[in-house]
Amino acid sequence: MKKYQLKNIDCASCAAKIEDGLSKMEGVKSCSVNFASSSLFIDTDNIESVKKKIKEIEPEVIVEEMQDKKLTESKNIVDENKVELIKIFLTVLLLAVGLIFEKEIQNSQYRMTEYLVFIPAYLISGWGVLRGALRSITRGKIFNEHILMTIATAGAIAIDAMPEAVTVMLFYVVGELFQDIAVNRSRKSIKALLEIKPDYANLKSNGEVKRVSPEGVRVGENIIVKAGEKIPLDGEITEGNSFVDTSALTGESVPRKVKEKDFVLAGMINQSGLLTIRVTKIFSESSISQILELVENAASKKAETEKFITTFAKYYTPVVVIGALLLAVIPPLLFANQTFTDWIYRALVVLVISCPCALVISIPLGYFGGIGGASKRGILVKGSNYLDALTKVKTVVFDKTGTLTKGEFKVSEIVVKNGFDKEELIRLAAYAESHSNHPIAKSVIEAYGGAINQELIKDVHEISGKGIKANINGQIVVVGNDKLLHLENIQHDKCDVEGTVIHIATNSVYAGYIIISDTLKEGAEETISLLKKKNINSVMLTGDNKAAAESFAKKLGIDKYYYELLPEDKVNHIEQIIQSSIKGNKVAFVGDGINDAPVLARADVGIAMGALGSDAAVETADVVLMADSPLQVVTAIDTAKKTRKIVWQNIGFAMGVKLFFILLGVFGIATMWEAVFGDMGVAIIAILNAMRVMK
Repeated sequence: MKKYQLKNIDCASCAAKIEDGLSKMEGVKSCSVNFASSSLFIDTDNIESVKKKIKEIEPEVIVEEMQDKKLTESKNIVDENKVELIKIFLTVLLLAVGLIFEKEIQNSQYRMTEYLVFIPAYLISGWGVLRGALRSITRGKIFNEHILMTIATAGAIAIDAMPEAVTVMLFYVVGELFQDIAVNRSRKSIKALLEIKPDYANLKSNGEVKRVSPEGVRVGENIIVKAGEKIPLDGEITEGNSFVDTSALTGESVPRKVKEKDFVLAGMINQSGLLTIRVTKIFSESSISQILELVENAASKKAETEKFITTFAKYYTPVVVIGALLLAVIPPLLFANQTFTDWIYRALVVLVISCPCALVISIPLGYFGGIGGASKRGILVKGSNYLDALTKVKTVVFDKTGTLTKGEFKVSEIVVKNGFDKEELIRLAAYAESHSNHPIAKSVIEAYGGAINQELIKDVHEISGKGIKANINGQIVVVGNDKLLHLENIQHDKCDVEGTVIHIATNSVYAGYIIISDTLKEGAEETISLLKKKNINSVMLTGDNKAAAESFAKKLGIDKYYYELLPEDKVNHIEQIIQSSIKGNKVAFVGDGINDAPVLARADVGIAMGALGSDAAVETADVVLMADSPLQVVTAIDTAKKTRKIVWQNIGFAMGVKLFFILLGVFGIATMWEAVFGDMGVAIIAILNAMRVMK
């Protein structure tokens, strides 16, 4: 799937037509056009034929390769829409003059003056619509909103309802202006992320510091970040300590303290001390690049509601045009006392009311705003389809370590058996775990604190889900859980120990166990409580023993939990939970992303938490929570529900008002003035309502 920029695409229905046309082409595996971001996502081997097809559908639209994204100078609303505002001002001025002196003009001998006032006003406001209608007709496309507006207003002029014709065009232009402002605001909410893209890096080389582009820095090189500067690349701090502002990445307002050996991410702002950082990822693979790519590409995965509205508009417009034609012709032919003028006017009113603009723009805009609003809170949603899926989540399955707990393990107790001493026990455990990167292994090595002679360690075997077996200076040392002791037939007096525990045995003699302590993350208990209030079930999965799992589940208030699980066991449990769920209900899995990729992929909605540095998590998950807080799970669900609520408010409001005014128009109660509100008034209100989701 490749992304292209579409220039000069000026309406949502144009985007829908392009998407529909490309989808039917041979050689196009999949495609998605997003009007809000003016982008085309397409999987094809023949882009030239795609460009030709777009030229046939919309001649003014230009397809361009995506360029390196740079922020242009921000303009205010007046500067951005100067031409449209001038058109509106001139139209209002001429319309006001015409309305004020309408009676005098009609009763005078200068009847042509009316045309000299209203026709220029009509052309100034409606030239874009008329041109669009002419283009559509020449290409054989006779059913779109430009055609609707042209037929309705030209008909109004023909039956001498010129003020109404001008007003329809005026409100159409005003509606388009509001649409442009709303879309640009949504685009800016996404483009605002570009402000955290660093412009330069201070590269330290041969004792000198020189300013270079972040793209030119290689892995392993050192950079200097001064107070107030953005961190340009992901890396590890080798010198200095400071506080960093992570709000642009995670949505967290409280600065984070960092020191030597801590990892920092591109886009964070160094607030105080001088930092020397060893680069661990090139710029294109850095956290900030991933964020920008994820948010911008989110538009390619559309919700079913968006797809429905696009399809609905495709068939709705022809039905409306044919219905209006029948309304104009049949009653006067059937009833002698009915006039063509009256029924043509009613048909024109129905045409104006029926324009699907409110739905075609406000629905995608609502989802686009929802994704942008979520990104401001440090929540990356990979598509509006996942926003919809979040609203249907009835079960959230949490991995324990690193998700509900901090995963910061500390040795809290050493219990010896069979004459061994504590120093010997921790030494054997540290030697056996010295090749492991697991947090528990690191905590044991840290507690030992001494130097490890690697020459004494031989034949290290990791036994998946159980522990490690190694030859240490001639001794066969077993370090792991209770299952490993049973596997090796090692006699021991206690199987269930509360907490995270590793057992140690040497030469088949049980030496004792070490208890490792972990603590709950801030907000973990509140998260489970808030989910319960929303009638969402919480389930916990862990590789810990029963006693540790039971203890944490009790603290959190989780009723269902499964323990002593291998990675493949977690996938099996997710599948069982999905199968037992009521049809239509979704199951979300929340993991820290380091080794949860299979489960994230299997869940209906995979949520990677605090996993910005994990490529596997970012790639696999449907939602990425950039902050390391469980409460963001609740925020993500709330944002999704608010987005869907606003989308359906717009659908219900637009359809309800239009149907009401169509009935009034058919019975001759509604005039062209009411039709204007039924069309562009509804569109403007729907657009403004859609913009609320970004807050």
